[in-house]
Amino acid sequence: MFKNREEISDLFERFANLNVLVVGDVMVDAYLFGKVDRISPEAPVPVVALQKRESMLGGAANVALNIKSLGANPILCSVIGNDPHGKELIDLLTGNDLDTGGIIQSSQRITTTKFRVIGNRFQMIRVDEEIDSDLTKSDSDALLLRFEELLYQAKPAVIVLQDYNKGVLTHGVIDTIMIKALQAGIPVVVDPKKKNFTAYRSATLFKPNLKEIREALNTDIDPYDKSSLSNAAKKLHNLLDAKHIMITLSENGVFMSSRFNGTEDTFILPSHVRNVSDVSGAGDTVISVASLCMALGIAPDKTAWISNLAGGLVCEEVGVVPVNRQKLIREAQSLI
Repeated sequence: MFKNREEISDLFERFANLNVLVVGDVMVDAYLFGKVDRISPEAPVPVVALQKRESMLGGAANVALNIKSLGANPILCSVIGNDPHGKELIDLLTGNDLDTGGIIQSSQRITTTKFRVIGNRFQMIRVDEEIDSDLTKSDSDALLLRFEELLYQAKPAVIVLQDYNKGVLTHGVIDTIMIKALQAGIPVVVDPKKKNFTAYRSATLFKPNLKEIREALNTDIDPYDKSSLSNAAKKLHNLLDAKHIMITLSENGVFMSSRFNGTEDTFILPSHVRNVSDVSGAGDTVISVASLCMALGIAPDKTAWISNLAGGLVCEEVGVVPVNRQKLIREAQSLI
């Protein structure tokens, strides 16, 4: 674990030298904020009196935003629609000083947009507008060409694959990226979803949540039982040949398993007590911090601890928001 406050400060200073290539599904997170004080006479549902509209970066774009907030340099690579929401996403990237050079706009897709209705600070409903089929061959070829250009130009310290099952990370795209990363000696950090769960062979760090790993392995896992979690992680190590398995356990914290010379070193970190407002985007924050730690070769216990802390902090905010760098540093130092 971290020895003193100076070690925390040094870690965040080292983040500033890192280029991070983020590939995956990007989206617009659109919010309707309002007040609820009555039930509709038309149906037994609350009436939200609209007070504010807001759009934010979601999915892999939120990972890029978190990485930027942490002080590193994200390079985002994805395919979106050539549509009004696509223009909105480009404008959001530009407005947040994120480079748009890795974004491909396709006439064969629409831009994924999630509409959330927030009443009295709590999410009431979500409506998704999307196409989640795999990229066409022409779009996947264009994405891989752009990826290779960015890999050569940016020389990233780590690659993040952020999969939301929206079709950008196809098996062919994943295979090519993993091969190129292995050849270049670049660590790959993966936030998976069920569809491509077993495609990420040789990942440096593989970060499913409890629901995802239960569905993928088709087995029950007890988040309170270390041996149950360890057995699941061992299956993943064998299946994927992944060096590190990080399982996020929501309010139960995070489980980490690292394989060295054929054996696993495992531990559980409990979550810190939080006034939780919204868990949206917490996984994006966890993978962002973990990827920077993997790029620097930080020890697994330190990686899990600071990532878990960051994920908890964003749950105190309403909506999908990046972690506040200074707040994270202060809280981490206060806990040393």
